[in-house]
Amino acid sequence: MTWSAKQYVAFEDERTRPARDLLAAIPTPAARTAVDIGCGPGNSTELLVQRFPDARVSGLDSSADMIAAARERLPQLRFELVEIDKWTAEGPFDVIFANAVLQWVPNHATLLPALAGKLSAGGSLAIQMPDNLNEPSHRLMREVAANGPWASKLASAAGQRTEMASASDYFSMLRPHCARVDVWRTTYHHQLTGGAAGVVEWFKGSGLIPFLSPLTEEERAQYLQQYLTAVSNAYPALADGSVLLPFPRLFIVATR
Repeated sequence: MTWSAKQYVAFEDERTRPARDLLAAIPTPAARTAVDIGCGPGNSTELLVQRFPDARVSGLDSSADMIAAARERLPQLRFELVEIDKWTAEGPFDVIFANAVLQWVPNHATLLPALAGKLSAGGSLAIQMPDNLNEPSHRLMREVAANGPWASKLASAAGQRTEMASASDYFSMLRPHCARVDVWRTTYHHQLTGGAAGVVEWFKGSGLIPFLSPLTEEERAQYLQQYLTAVSNAYPALADGSVLLPFPRLFIVATR
């Protein structure tokens, strides 16, 4: 997949709001070490610095473009180009922050306890994941992929997102390793200008990437036109021309 920091931050306020909500739920009062795994362009890392000003804050991401943007945004911090499931730092960390990233990483039943094992006593693992694979936005991505001339190219695109477990499953994964586990689900309703085109632009920075990356430039244009037509029916414009995008997200804060 090819991530674009520029495309991602086109909706920075909306994408950062869940990170703020996640950060506010962390009970750890102070931190010496905090790491933002899947830091993206550094918007969530910046929040960590504000919340824990005395901590040694760092970030990591698997996208070189995202790491370059994060380093430009926060040149005083250390950012590492590495995949989360290959991250070998042992810690301990007082806060491990994972905002909108673990949905791209497999084997949660192994990964989440391993991350919890990197926490210090009283430290928190804070996770937010989009829980929208069954929303029209993502169902339509799969339908357009399966019903076009690019079907063979995109046969594995949907599988790049990890299937979400249930809230009780995530609780059970983490409770043996942590003293406290909070799990909740919130649906945001983001108002996007430009009607259905705004929805398409939003997902060009995230969910559409596995579907667009394998295609030629001409195929991408055709795919996006078909997707836009389908999205226009699923997300009708409001009177002012904008559209409300329902976006469910799952939150987990596990404290050791």
